[in-house]
Amino acid sequence: MENIFLGFEKQFVRWGVIDWKAMAEAAKRQLAKVKLDIDPAMVTSKLSFAQRQLVELAKVLTLEERIDGDLVILLDEPTSVLAREEVELLFQLMRELTSRASFIFVSHRMDEVLELSDRVYVMKDGEVVDVVAHDEAQIDAIQHKMVGRDVDKEYYREQKQKPYDPSRILVRLDRVSAAGKYSGMSFDLHAGEVLCLVGTEGSGREAILRTIFGLERPTAGSVEVKGQPYGRANAQEAVARGVGYVPRERKVEGIVNGMNVYENMTLSQMGNYATAGVLRIGQEKALAEEWVERLSIKTPDVYKDCGGLSGGNQQKVVLAKWRSGGSDIILLDHPTRGLDIGAKEDVYDMVRELSDAGAGIVLVADTLEEAIGLSHTILVMKDGEFQKRFDGSPGDKPSLYDLVHHMI
Repeated sequence: MENIFLGFEKQFVRWGVIDWKAMAEAAKRQLAKVKLDIDPAMVTSKLSFAQRQLVELAKVLTLEERIDGDLVILLDEPTSVLAREEVELLFQLMRELTSRASFIFVSHRMDEVLELSDRVYVMKDGEVVDVVAHDEAQIDAIQHKMVGRDVDKEYYREQKQKPYDPSRILVRLDRVSAAGKYSGMSFDLHAGEVLCLVGTEGSGREAILRTIFGLERPTAGSVEVKGQPYGRANAQEAVARGVGYVPRERKVEGIVNGMNVYENMTLSQMGNYATAGVLRIGQEKALAEEWVERLSIKTPDVYKDCGGLSGGNQQKVVLAKWRSGGSDIILLDHPTRGLDIGAKEDVYDMVRELSDAGAGIVLVADTLEEAIGLSHTILVMKDGEFQKRFDGSPGDKPSLYDLVHHMI
């Protein structure tokens, strides 16, 4: 409720004291608009990412009570972390509000853009390259203008998928459980394998990645990395064993705002660039400049604050941090979320390159199509439990229906 009415608390002040009961009742009315049934006094950090997104929308909708005229509502990637039913709710709310509100809607999901927009402004490198009316909009044409080239028809690089090495096990989970998140998970990750965890929001996929990286301690079972069990699992030990983690919330956990490109890239390997406690900054810069060129990271120089880069370039910096440090076990949590079509293709190329180099990858994909296209192996989860294993060999990949059937 404090987030929803931030800056507008005066309406609840009586004799210099906030009437928390009145604020809670008002917050319930706003939350009801977005069909979010939670305690208004709950601390926002304890909510899921999707719930926080809906709280933000509830905050915006307080304008209905405060403004007499028409509204202009700006939605910047509002659906990037929402489940399909939550996306439908958002779209329904937008349609209901169009009688008195206009929207500027930013999304990289072309189907959403075409479903909602009256006009589509196509941008590339900070410039508007075209304006398309809804009736004339075509996905292929828009993507071409965004990227500046034809989108590769071999979108997920399936032709580049090579068999993994079944004789080399990089990670082994043996009946691993985390109370309230998942239970009894067992699988092996092999060298060169892309293993995808598929399931609905809350199925436990993300928690498994965080367990492998040592951010969450399992309540049962064992985790082995390169044949050795974790002692007291922590991220420092995981990094030392060659594990890299690209988190879902890259702006919060992937990069450090306020630190520049080269500092972010070498953050996990600073011991390699220090003598007697003094950093060899010239070598750090040289490494960063090499990877900026290799991954085509768009930045004026390696001194640029990472927080000022686009989402796609931030993601490339995170990937460069692990690749340059020699990590051969990479955990990818929604690595293409919020990226444009060109940046997604770059990530898919990197996944194939890592796999070819013998790295093992555990992927939580942004879409089922992405999971099917990229993976050697797909494990379907439901309510924190393993449901079904699918082989993802080229030409013999499961269908969307195969996955959904076991997810819900």
